[in-house]
Amino acid sequence: MKTTLLASLVLATAVSYTPQTLAFDDSMSLRICEYVSINDKKRLRSYFKSNKLKIRNIFDDVKCNGDNLLVFAATSNALDIGEYIIGKLPVQTVKEHLPAIKASSAHLAKVANERIK
Repeated sequence: MKTTLLASLVLATAVSYTPQTLAFDDSMSLRICEYVSINDKKRLRSYFKSNKLKIRNIFDDVKCNGDNLLVFAATSNALDIGEYIIGKLPVQTVKEHLPAIKASSAHLAKVANERIK
């Protein structure tokens, strides 16, 4: 009797568990894109901390106007956010997006080149 109760409890817990990556939705993307577009680094960092998110983990999933966060920051002239994102991403990821950054922002291209070296 105890084993069936315990097994059903474990099964119910496993079914109801939702990982953080699956809980990421459009409202979160919208809020992140909004903070990037207005260049509000303080709110973006606070939002990441309160939702236990990291830029490295969400970078591929979030698209703002069809671009990733780094290119969107460059096209929106959000230099503080762009520098913050460049500092948090792996060097290889920054290197992959360097041509798009160069096309939109000379300042962020310079910061990205320094990060790559």
